[in-house]
Amino acid sequence: MTERKFKMDDAPLNKFHFKITALTFGANFSDGYTLGIIGMALALLSPEMNLSPMWEGLIGSSALIGLFFGSLLLGGLSDRIGRQKIFLTNFLVITIASILQFFVNDPATLFILRLMIGLALGGDYAVGTTLLAEFAPKKYRGALLASLNIVWTVGYVVANFVGFYLGKAGPESWRWMLISAAIPAFIVLILRIGTPESPRWLISKGRIEEAQHIIRKHIGANVEMDTNIGNSQAKTGFLDLFSKRLWKRTAFGGLFYVCQVIPYFAIYTFLPTILKYMGFKENFSVYMWLNIFLLVGAVVGLWFLEKFTRRGFTIGSFVLLVVSMFMLSITSHPLLAIVFFLAFTFIMAAATNLEFVYPSELFPTEIRGSGIGVVTAISRIGAAIGTFFLPVSMSSFGLHATMGGMAVILLIGTIISIAWAPETKSLSLSEVNSTGDSAHGMDESLHSSIKENL
Repeated sequence: MTERKFKMDDAPLNKFHFKITALTFGANFSDGYTLGIIGMALALLSPEMNLSPMWEGLIGSSALIGLFFGSLLLGGLSDRIGRQKIFLTNFLVITIASILQFFVNDPATLFILRLMIGLALGGDYAVGTTLLAEFAPKKYRGALLASLNIVWTVGYVVANFVGFYLGKAGPESWRWMLISAAIPAFIVLILRIGTPESPRWLISKGRIEEAQHIIRKHIGANVEMDTNIGNSQAKTGFLDLFSKRLWKRTAFGGLFYVCQVIPYFAIYTFLPTILKYMGFKENFSVYMWLNIFLLVGAVVGLWFLEKFTRRGFTIGSFVLLVVSMFMLSITSHPLLAIVFFLAFTFIMAAATNLEFVYPSELFPTEIRGSGIGVVTAISRIGAAIGTFFLPVSMSSFGLHATMGGMAVILLIGTIISIAWAPETKSLSLSEVNSTGDSAHGMDESLHSSIKENL
């Protein structure tokens, strides 16, 4: 009996798929933990170092600034030298820089170290997501990529609880908070040793035999791949992201992403400050409920991804976020404010699943790392700016005006998504690799199905 053959996009899920997902999980846990713990540490660090609002904003946004440069530079580099080398090296940098945070005595040094951490995390956003997307079968790609958001959220929530309990250990406990990020980073570093290169990237470089060996060893002896990837006469490079064929996808990817993460990072980096402005001095119970809603929202978001189209989920979540944030900006009653805050938290956690799925489906293999890097860079520089200005805005204009500004940003995201969001849910990555006017062709070919799903 002849053994059934599969294309890589249609291969059955196996242990290796779970392994590569778990290795990428580790990065997202570390990222969520690293970005979450700084908010708790700043509450102790700020009075000890007598930080100005400017320095608070700079340290709070430092990792995000690094994420901008890391995702932009390392994402593009991964398209030239491969995914695997950067996938491993990122966490060597994160581990060392996380340990060195324990010894800082001035804000400038801490800023530089967190910039380095962000640089490596940014590279991992681009490379880790790309590597997982290029190994994952089409049927499971959305769920596997979106589950990264759940693990990111777990890391963020764990950081809040660790920070809360370590904060009782004394004024210098912020050092232990920051060095604790080295533990998950070191574990990820060790586990990533031996990770194979992406077969899709190898084929795009003409290294067919290496790619087929990796496919047979890790995916299955009966699994084949379209070896025409990257072999078209028209070579694809970084500048193609801004070509007539792809510029809308690049613009949409970056702008929808940035409109989500500006309010997310700005609000949750300075959550203790915001809760005090709202009148909650003893805020652990509120903290706990917000974190629960973050986790539940991220998990429910997986179901939303399967239930709705990418375009429908994106537009619908933006509309609900605008409404909840607007209501938060005009509500003075603490109980109502918390209700709207919990609603915003739940919807935002669900919607951020899209950040790990959509970008990887927008670009062809030859520039997928660059594409994910560019849209991640756009999002992180926006998030860094928002995080930097939030404490300044709160002290200058107050809570309600600041939240109103966040609602406007979310409204812009809604408009951009209505205008430009393509539908990519039903596409295999080999379809994304089509040459010519494929970007437009994909949208047109799925136009009728989008109408039905929406």
